[in-house]
Amino acid sequence: MRPPLSRPDAAPFPPLRALLQPLLSLIVVVALGLGLGGCVTTGLPLAESSPWQAVPLETRSNPLALAFTNARHGFLVGSNRLILETDDGGASWQERALDLPPEENFRLISIDFRGDEGWIVGQPGLLLHTTDSGRNWSRLFLDTKLPGEPYMVKALGAKQAELATNVGAIYRTADAGASWQALVSDAAGAVRDLRRSDEGRYVSVSGLGNFFATWDPGQPNWQLHQRESSQRLQAMGFQPDGRLWMVARGAQLRLSSDASDPESFGKAVIPITNGFGYLDMAWDPSGAIWTGGGSGTLLVSRDGGTTWKKDPVGEKQPTNFTRITFTPDGKGFVLGERGGLLRWVG
Repeated sequence: MRPPLSRPDAAPFPPLRALLQPLLSLIVVVALGLGLGGCVTTGLPLAESSPWQAVPLETRSNPLALAFTNARHGFLVGSNRLILETDDGGASWQERALDLPPEENFRLISIDFRGDEGWIVGQPGLLLHTTDSGRNWSRLFLDTKLPGEPYMVKALGAKQAELATNVGAIYRTADAGASWQALVSDAAGAVRDLRRSDEGRYVSVSGLGNFFATWDPGQPNWQLHQRESSQRLQAMGFQPDGRLWMVARGAQLRLSSDASDPESFGKAVIPITNGFGYLDMAWDPSGAIWTGGGSGTLLVSRDGGTTWKKDPVGEKQPTNFTRITFTPDGKGFVLGERGGLLRWVG
């Protein structure tokens, strides 16, 4: 009889599957790594040129809003009582001072002009009014029962303005701020963002970003709406034709398709997921869409949001872009933290 090929007590050879299992696991890990790497790519193409010019500001405060009295003269306001003035359309800015108690550190959050008459609101509880293009400002004291803190102001005409607070209370004055009439019977609750259209419509994002609210002139109350996805909302506003836009966490942008339906949002547009969220959207005079956010993120789409490019000037700025604004006469600015400012040069 032939001897056995192996001893009965010898361990059998491992099956081929067991031998290949570590190699298969390694392949899966590498594939997942490559896939996840693609999810955080910053590989959007760079635009060939930029319509923006960086404007140096001698401040580390955060610019929050700006407004002009005419084509060349205007003011920029922000945190830490920041107020700057320009006489060349925003190409350069000079520091100004307001006659306010030195011990109070106001956050000047909104400014607007209608001709020579202008308004500034700030926190805590600040309202300023001028009738001579900002050469002199008068402080108006608000009712201590005013719900919330001033958040936004809109100049409407001689002695007329609208004031909205950070809980969605909306008031109007027709006597230069001596008295205010409530336009909505209830507040929307704490808001993280609030915008007004040229027609007087409002949209607000709740403080936690879990819902939004709309209000049209004549309505007694805010109308509440659920967000479109599980991603919390960051900001909302109005497109040039009156339709809404929204920015949500996860670098999501959405555009509504019907100005009369606040819930007519399409699928999310995600231009790039580089770990930095978007904070604002705006349309330039040519109709191109701009969005900006953290770490110099500034993107443009010239085909309605289908494709996007990075702006070469924006990506070099060591700031988070918080607001993009265009004036009716074609001026444009991108406001960033710590004195960041870009000016539209077309």
